[in-house]
Parts: sequence; structure tokens; C-alpha cells
Amino acid sequence: MSEPIEDKRASAPPPAKRGFSGLQVFGIVLLTLVATIGVGYWWLSHYVFPDNFEPVTLNASEQDSLNTKLNTLGIDTQGAESGRPLQPEPYSEDGASREVRFSERELNGMLANNTDLAQRLAVDLSDDLLSAVLLVPLEEGFPLLGGRTLRVNAGVELSFANGRPLVKLRGVSLMGVPIPNAWLGNLKNVDLVNEFGADPGFWQSFAAGVDYIQVEEGRLLVRLKE
Repeated sequence: MSEPIEDKRASAPPPAKRGFSGLQVFGIVLLTLVATIGVGYWWLSHYVFPDNFEPVTLNASEQDSLNTKLNTLGIDTQGAESGRPLQPEPYSEDGASREVRFSERELNGMLANNTDLAQRLAVDLSDDLLSAVLLVPLEEGFPLLGGRTLRVNAGVELSFANGRPLVKLRGVSLMGVPIPNAWLGNLKNVDLVNEFGADPGFWQSFAAGVDYIQVEEGRLLVRLKE
């Protein structure tokens, strides 16, 4: 009777497991440390010690266009210092436009008239969304963050559907951290016009006076009812 053939593969020693060398471990730790410092620096510079915003400066053509829109709304862009006497005129709605149109640059340009506000508030317009970033300086006596500047981000959905305006709070963030919905009164993603428009007050009056509203990339349009 012949002897069984020995399986050389079964008797072979298992391959040695390869691990990281000391140099590789050092490299990984160093990269992790650099990445952590970089992210920490970005977070501190962006949210804890943010720079003031650069006010938007309109060119001559943009400023003339904005002045025309403001004058149409009854806002005197010349100012009392012009020295021209106010002329009486009969009231009339003939030919009056009921549309209000502003670009994102025009809105931020109006903020630039208040230098301090322009450096601390910026508005962004995108499709169906109005966003704002506000820098809030905290007093020295404020706990933990005294003397620093708090960065607040907020977004509001603005659109028009089913014959009425739609207004929803998308959210609010403090220093890049979203505020829980419960802290916002559970109003996040709630149609405020539908929720509160049935009762007399601001939202009912607002909805009743708006014929159309549209927010798109860089532009805002509001059309009022008669």
C-alpha cells in the first residue's frame, strides 16, 4: 500500500503579516496633525474670528439704475442736502409699476450706505432662496465668547405656488453649527403663510398684498396687488 502524498501547501508556514514601518506611522501621524491644525485654523478664522465683509460698491450705471428704482418707490436718493424745494403734485396711480426688482448687488449696495452694517451683513439670492450672513460682535462680558464675533447664517425659501407666496425658514446656523429645529420653535421648513395666514396679522396681510414673488440666481422680483 503506497504512502499518502504529503500536501506541501498545507505544511508551508503562513506568510508573515506586513505592518506599517515606524517611518510610515510617523508620516500618518504627521499628516493627521497637519490636517487637524489646518481645519482648526479654518474654523477659527471663518467662524470665531471672521473678517468684516467688503462692502459692495456699485459702478455709476448700477447706482443710477438703483436710484431710479428707489425713486419709483418714493425714496429720495438726492437727500435733503440737494436744496431743491419739494414740489406739490396730485396723487395718481396711472402708469405706476407694481413690480419691485432688485439684484443681489443692488441689495448689498444699499447696505453699503450704512458702512458698519455693510461690513457685518451680506445677502445672497439663489433659486427660491434668500440667504444672509450676519456678524454679531459680542460684548466683553459675554460668557466664553466675550469680545469675539459670532457668525450667523440663515436661509429663507421664497417662492409662489397655488396663487399665494410661500415662505419657509430653511434653517439658522451659529458658527457653522445648525440650530436644532426645537430651538427655532419647530418652524424649520414650515410654510409660514399657510401656518399663520388664516389668522389676522402680518402673514395674512402679506399674502393678501403679494400678486407674485420670485427669487432666482442674483435677482428678486415682487409684484404687488392693486
